[in-house]
Amino acid sequence: MMTIGTLAEKTGVGIETIRYYERRNLVLPVARKASGYRIFDESSVHKIKFIKNGQRLGFTLNEIGSLLALRVKKSGRCGDVKRKAEEKILEIESKIKSLRQMKKALTELIGHCHAERPTGDCPILQSINGVKED
Repeated sequence: MMTIGTLAEKTGVGIETIRYYERRNLVLPVARKASGYRIFDESSVHKIKFIKNGQRLGFTLNEIGSLLALRVKKSGRCGDVKRKAEEKILEIESKIKSLRQMKKALTELIGHCHAERPTGDCPILQSINGVKED
C-alpha cells in the first residue's frame, strides 16, 4: 500500500498526472486513510506503466482505457486488441500522409522565398494568410 507521492516516485509521473488519471477512472485508490490520503496498491503501478507505454505507442487515454478494460475482461480476446492496434496503424498512416503533404507544401513555399524580400511579400506568410502568390 502506498500514498500518491510514493506511487508518483515509483512510476516517474507527477502527482497531478495521477490525479488526472484518477479523474479519468484509469487508476483508482483502493482506500483512504482517516486523514483523507488516497492509498494505492501495486496494481496502480502496473496500470500507470501500462498507460505510459500505451501513450508511447500513440494510443490516446480513451483508447488506453478501452485496452485496460479488455485486459481484465474475461470474454475479451487478443483479436479485440489486435483490431484496436490495426486501427491505430491506419490513423498513424493517415497522419504520416498529412505530414508529408505539409512538408511538400512548405518545401515549395521555401523555394519561392527570397531572403531579401520584405515580409509583406513573403510567400510563406502570404500562404498562411490565405493569399496566393502570382
